[in-house]
Amino acid sequence: MDFNKELKILHTMEQVFATLIAASNKVQMAGDMYCEPLTERQYMTILAILHLPEDETTFVNIANKLGTSKQNITQIINSLQKKDFVTIVPSPKDKRAINVRLTQAGLDTMVKCAKNVTAEFMADLFKDFTQQELDLLWKLLLKLYCFDGNKMDGYEENVQIPNTFTAEELYDVLERFVKRRSG
Repeated sequence: MDFNKELKILHTMEQVFATLIAASNKVQMAGDMYCEPLTERQYMTILAILHLPEDETTFVNIANKLGTSKQNITQIINSLQKKDFVTIVPSPKDKRAINVRLTQAGLDTMVKCAKNVTAEFMADLFKDFTQQELDLLWKLLLKLYCFDGNKMDGYEENVQIPNTFTAEELYDVLERFVKRRSG
């Protein structure tokens, strides 16, 4: 065993881990400024709900989609419920479970935030990344996510969100995105 080589690998792993945590916290704080009145965690929770079949929006399924705990999701759902952005309903599949439903106010807020997140936050966050770098970063993050043998159930599919963008609005968002990204 090459002790120095292994020590260097361990040190690099510690640096990657510390940087990942710091970057995650920084990105989350910055994202909160783009999503008012939603926090970034609330935005992602709503996005997870929209990516699940309507009769499978349990706390456990939402937590699994986000790679977090049921307790964490319970806190976020409670805060969304206080804002009247979600409601809790009995599960039609399991008498012991409950599902989370978006209210119209929650959907409207999500759509409004999505325009800002898409056009501004993504442009600002990834402005210095090439397509190739983004592809590599995504691949590496997916690889990291699987450290425990569980694959990420991601957000690759396009979810049809009712009352979202018209073609003209989508063009405007994309135009703002391109302008902001190019400086």
